[in-house]
Amino acid sequence: MEAESSHGMPATPIFGGDNYLVWAIKMEVHLKAQDLWEATEQDYEVANLLVNPTMNQIKIHKERKTRKAKAIAYLYVAVSPNIFTKIMNMSSAKAIWDHLKEEYQGNEQVNNMQVLNLIREFEMQRMKEYTDMLLSLANKVRLLGKDFPDQRIIEKILVTLLERYEVTISSLENVKDLSMLYFDEASISLRLA
Repeated sequence: MEAESSHGMPATPIFGGDNYLVWAIKMEVHLKAQDLWEATEQDYEVANLLVNPTMNQIKIHKERKTRKAKAIAYLYVAVSPNIFTKIMNMSSAKAIWDHLKEEYQGNEQVNNMQVLNLIREFEMQRMKEYTDMLLSLANKVRLLGKDFPDQRIIEKILVTLLERYEVTISSLENVKDLSMLYFDEASISLRLA
């Protein structure tokens, strides 16, 4: 459970340099809940008051200036001391927000590489679950006193693998004698594919 501030709102999420996208989503919602997102999203100017302003004009002027200052204050509080020193001289919440986004979100090429790595990890997790399940079943057979060679598990995996692993399987067959291959070696080779 996340900590709460004294007024019942969740505590301001703190950004330390990692997981920028998660922090940015949380922070945007936090700023919206405080009615400060407009001051962060737009770098609007607060016009000077006219001569003899009405009470309503004074109130609106004060609210807009205060909202801009609060947005900056919330962003200052929402970053680690190391990051604070990089943004402390910026004059608007928008400038701070844009700077953090540019520095920590990364460019499209970096993001695409991260996506590919995460998808690869996702695909390998499915393979890991499958191989772990097969090994678990084989070990249960072994616990009951029956011989169940690793080669039988490997053959099962190789027969049921998706087409995308065919190149890996071929290279594995070229490099190693499958009848002498241990389960752990095969599993590692397939995970690296």
